[in-house]
Amino acid sequence: MDQVLGQVLRNAVWERLDMLTDLANRADAQSLVSVARSELPRLTEAWRAMLKMHEPDERGDCPTCSTRWHRCKAPCSVWQVAHEHLVAGGLAPQQPSAADSRLQGRRKSPVPTHPAPPTAAETTGRHALVNPRRAVTA
Repeated sequence: MDQVLGQVLRNAVWERLDMLTDLANRADAQSLVSVARSELPRLTEAWRAMLKMHEPDERGDCPTCSTRWHRCKAPCSVWQVAHEHLVAGGLAPQQPSAADSRLQGRRKSPVPTHPAPPTAAETTGRHALVNPRRAVTA
């Protein structure tokens, strides 16, 4: 059951991110302002909450990424990705990092770089309870 719930949660998050990407690529200026006012505070709070969980402890280790047998020194991959996308990403184009490659492998499709017309999957809910790569069984 935990796998099904986890898949539902992941699908909901991916669907929301896809919807926001589509809005950013296709919406008119007035709609973008409205979305920015409602969604940017939510996104920044989400980043803050996630980064807070990855704050280094007194030894300089990430408590979330570390295990009993393997300590992960700060900055962990979460902080590296945050810096790359929130700070450095606006400065110059960068090669995908190892963390990006691992995360991208979990995505169902890459983030579009230009607007494209909606596909049949987009209009019928591509983030259904079943992962197209691997069926989830209860």
